[in-house]
Amino acid sequence: MIPPIRIQIFACLLVLLAARSATAAQPPATLWEQNESTGPMRTFIERYDQDERALERYFSGDRFGERGGGGGGGGGSSTPAASDARRARMAKFFEDQTRALEAQDFDALDHPGQIDYLLLKNTLTFERKQLEHQQKQFGEIAPLLPFAQAITDLEERRRRVEPIDSEASAKALTEIDKQVAAVRKGLEAKLKSNSQDVPSKVIAGRAAQVADGLRNTLRHWHDFYDGYNPEFTWWAKQTYPKADKDLQDYADFLRKRLAGMTAAEGEEEPVIGDPIGRDALLDALAAEMIPYSPEELIEIANREFAWCEKEMQKTASDLHCETWKQALDLVSKQHVKPGEQPMLIKHLADEATQYVEDRKLVTIPPLCKEIWRMEMMSPQRQRVNPYFTGGEVISVSYPTDTMSFEDKLMGMRGNNPSFSRATVFHEIIPGHHLQLFMAERYNPHRRVFRTPFLVEGWALYWEMRMWDLGFPRTPEDRVGMLFWRAHRCARIIFSLNFHLGKMTAPQAIDFLVSRVGHERKNATAEVRRSVNGSYGPLYQAAYMLGGLQLRELHKELVGGSAGKMTEAQFHDAVLRENAIPIEMIRASLTGQKLSRDFTSSWRFYGKVAAQ
Repeated sequence: MIPPIRIQIFACLLVLLAARSATAAQPPATLWEQNESTGPMRTFIERYDQDERALERYFSGDRFGERGGGGGGGGGSSTPAASDARRARMAKFFEDQTRALEAQDFDALDHPGQIDYLLLKNTLTFERKQLEHQQKQFGEIAPLLPFAQAITDLEERRRRVEPIDSEASAKALTEIDKQVAAVRKGLEAKLKSNSQDVPSKVIAGRAAQVADGLRNTLRHWHDFYDGYNPEFTWWAKQTYPKADKDLQDYADFLRKRLAGMTAAEGEEEPVIGDPIGRDALLDALAAEMIPYSPEELIEIANREFAWCEKEMQKTASDLHCETWKQALDLVSKQHVKPGEQPMLIKHLADEATQYVEDRKLVTIPPLCKEIWRMEMMSPQRQRVNPYFTGGEVISVSYPTDTMSFEDKLMGMRGNNPSFSRATVFHEIIPGHHLQLFMAERYNPHRRVFRTPFLVEGWALYWEMRMWDLGFPRTPEDRVGMLFWRAHRCARIIFSLNFHLGKMTAPQAIDFLVSRVGHERKNATAEVRRSVNGSYGPLYQAAYMLGGLQLRELHKELVGGSAGKMTEAQFHDAVLRENAIPIEMIRASLTGQKLSRDFTSSWRFYGKVAAQ
């Protein structure tokens, strides 16, 4: 009889031999199966991300660490746009991080580590330039906010826990209030005399937003002491409420009288926006590793738009319509009845998931299919999101009983089944929901480099891929897909022209109505969210341009007789890279040799002559 301990040892040896044999029998992992970054750069990036978030929390007063908090009327305690201390500290942080990065041995890193290095280097370069642009933008509105430094000084002394001089604080509040009154009086005099020296609507709107933030900063400073420090409470009893009220009135004056953001009862205020200019656009494009100029990208959009118009006219003929607008009108009227939209979305989501699974286009984890869910979008959100949005949670945009008769019809028409069928898979599977599910599980440290060119480009790429695979079954389906494709082209055209100063927000709305076929209310909401600062200046252009990048990369690696990857291998590999600039995904999947001086050069659309 063999002793039990020997039996256990023998069994372990058999397991080890079997494992070694199985490992030896497996083919070596392909390049795109080795793209998980686990080297020293991952730790470097994770620490950089935490340190930057910590500094942003310190200057914004945001306990939860959301990037960019605290400005423009939010709940934070500071106004980054007006804080010289924040700009100086963040500049030093980025410089220190750059020196630490340059000390890394680039050649000793593995390929994923080199990609991480270049991603961080690119981000640090952009962040330093962003500080310069922010300083320039604040400089343009500084004459309208002469009290800004006094307010930020109060808050920054509180943050450093310096002893409070209550009498001096009350005097500072009085001086701030006097400055508010004086600058407003000067502006009112200029308006009365029809002076040419009145600030533009853009400058006034930007100043109003920062004034809101400064008021929040002052409130946060006051609330820290009020009721806790008796002497402070006594001195500020009258001075703070007056300064607070006058700041609020001044911000409203800037917004309504100078920027013209007023509307009659029942109407929405006009869309103004804040163009960033060509230099800032070029810096943003460099950060996204896009080697084209804004003018070249507009030309790319015009070419793609021309294709859409040609296809739309052909489809209109199939529907026996004389014009594409008649075809859109025909399809828009085929909306479902109130209460039926959620079931329509569910049916379309299941259909698209089954479609990609049957064709083995991408791997869909069972849990990913299980956990997505749905909610109804509020009427307030529908002002800026006239169409449903998605990810793990689909937010259904559909009229409520509180809306006017015209708004109800407009909302139903804009969310008709053919339009929805063209985009449900954009939002759920294989689009955003699958993408975000995978991003949480592969290379999660790269989320700091998140770019809409991959986030939105991935979902838009599937709109193009599904078209090529014959997903639209009927002319109505083709109308729906072409409407959205033309819309993505139009986003590039109007958003870049807006930031170049070549198109105003009202002109952009007219463009969407006349050239794409949007309902005017929906076009207004689309432009409003594109130019009000809640999205980056390249966000709207990123949909189509990111999709075109992925389409070209698909041609390189999957298409043609020399295809190196299957459909599923390609799509799975892209998802595992996380949401980084697509040129870096290309470098990873092709094993491109890299250097620490790498610059973007991939002209994914070929040579383009800007008009």
